[in-house]
Amino acid sequence: MSPRTVRLRTALAAEWIKLTSVRSTIGALAAVGVMLPVLAAVVGLTGSLQPDDTVIGASLTGGAPAQIAAGVVGVLVIGGEYGSGTLRATLAARPDRGTVLAAKAVVVGGLTFVAAVAGAAVAAGVGRALITGHPSGAVVPGVLGAAAAITAVGLLGTGLGVLLRHTAGAVLAVAAAVLLPQLLAPLAGSWRGWVAGAGPVAVLQKLAQSSDADPSVVGGLGPVASLAVLTGYAMAALLVAGVVFRRRDA
Repeated sequence: MSPRTVRLRTALAAEWIKLTSVRSTIGALAAVGVMLPVLAAVVGLTGSLQPDDTVIGASLTGGAPAQIAAGVVGVLVIGGEYGSGTLRATLAARPDRGTVLAAKAVVVGGLTFVAAVAGAAVAAGVGRALITGHPSGAVVPGVLGAAAAITAVGLLGTGLGVLLRHTAGAVLAVAAAVLLPQLLAPLAGSWRGWVAGAGPVAVLQKLAQSSDADPSVVGGLGPVASLAVLTGYAMAALLVAGVVFRRRDA
């Protein structure tokens, strides 16, 4: 086993311990999984879905809050250390900053994806139990796709946390990235579909087969291509963050 692999494994173990021992991060991670089934129950009990909606699409209506919660997880993993000053100790123990950031991203991505899959699967079950008279939709692709769209925002949060070095500011930036494309799209005229379709919420709606993912509203880019674009945003943020992280004092 190469020294670099050993360093990465050690860094992964350390980041796992840190993430799972901080209450605020655990709370945000739990919110990722809890929001989806709770809001699925609200939709099912109130019948607040479109006539042409699928069960899986209506069940995953809590995707936007879950995406913001995932972004908060990503921010806290690095923002908490900036705020407390413990990042200096982390870098003293592991001077390879690229390895440290990679470990944080892997842990955030892995845990967020697991929480999102669990939450989406439970939400799908809740929707199936409460929603009748609608086609079920493709459940497994919907669950996995929604989880991937949520995870991408978690990774975006890690990148923004490094770039901004301020927890509250990075959380606001994540919320803006999730919500603003949908809010500003009606003002964009003929560009409405492109503006909304570029946002994390629209990507999740497409993957979840929601009736809200009408091409006239969220653009004609397909679900997988839209997820690739969203993942590209997150990877770009992490790459820029990696460059800044190496050059800037902790």
